[in-house]
Amino acid sequence: MKRRAVYNKTVPEFCDLIRKIKSIHASLSDNTRIQDSFKIPQACAVWSTRRQIDRKLPFQEKHVLQQASILGNLEEFGLLRKSGVEDAVIDATTLDRSDVDVPAVVEFGAGRGYLTQLLADCYGIKKVLLVERKSYKLKADRSLRQIENLMLERLRIDIEDLNLNAVESLQGVPYLAIGKHLCGPATDMTLKCCILEQSAQNHADQLKASCFLRGLAIATCCHHLCQWKHYINKNYILNLGLTKEDFHAMTWLTSWAVDADHGSDIFVVDSSPNLCLNEKEEIGAELSQSGVGDVVRNMSAVERAVVGFMCKDIIDAGRLMWLKERGLHSQVVKYVPPGISPENHLLIARQSNGLYDDSVAVK
Repeated sequence: MKRRAVYNKTVPEFCDLIRKIKSIHASLSDNTRIQDSFKIPQACAVWSTRRQIDRKLPFQEKHVLQQASILGNLEEFGLLRKSGVEDAVIDATTLDRSDVDVPAVVEFGAGRGYLTQLLADCYGIKKVLLVERKSYKLKADRSLRQIENLMLERLRIDIEDLNLNAVESLQGVPYLAIGKHLCGPATDMTLKCCILEQSAQNHADQLKASCFLRGLAIATCCHHLCQWKHYINKNYILNLGLTKEDFHAMTWLTSWAVDADHGSDIFVVDSSPNLCLNEKEEIGAELSQSGVGDVVRNMSAVERAVVGFMCKDIIDAGRLMWLKERGLHSQVVKYVPPGISPENHLLIARQSNGLYDDSVAVK
């Protein structure tokens, strides 16, 4: 269906869509522009030490860098207390351990749970809930259960069906929501799961909420799998002058962002797709009579990649605006260089009272 939304267009219609995507992307405000934020916190040095001790844990450097940068951005955003060596000494001598631990972490789309494993090794966690609908071998669960005073619970359920207020172990507990691989609509389902709509109908439900979102960090990915019925901010797309069919086409075009050589410098050069962006009369009679497939084949890898990244940016900008409209301090950052992974968007948000303050203990 998504492929047809692109290739069933006429060439002028396709070129109009590309022009519109470029125009929308250029008009994104500073509040929705995506900045580089590759952060490796000092606290994650603990992981290297653990790796030398426990060789049974799987280790791939690019995944560890991604996981560490997610935690580094949580630190930078005030959702985790910075816990370098010097900080650890200060905390140990001046603060109760319960004041600096993260009360609970819910990892959505947890897979084997190694993002939580890194978080557990580097920061204090009292409760861990791993949400995953599939069953995996070589999970981090065994290693996590060896951590003293850590409560671990794995919920085998689809995110769409999950009600966190019904989870007994989260009763009255503030939590962080994290996710490293929430493909397509799983990101939107997670946002809906964590944040109740601000409406009169469910205002009473909000007051009765038994668990409290402190903040979240979600690495969005696989935008080509996004679905209109689940997308969190349809009004944003419609207000841009785009249609449901345009959204389907954009999700298809996002796959172009991961087709090229991401070890090259094409993603830091100010490249703009120029095919189909000039006046219609420049297309030429022969090209205009051919199909969209011929137009795409005449585009370079760089041109396709730039369009793909623009579409990803617009989709995530809608998610960002949805969070801001609900009063969360939010931003989208590129949390690793594209050479590590082209799927490098991190959506991060916190409640206005979710910031760690050294002068105020958060329990």
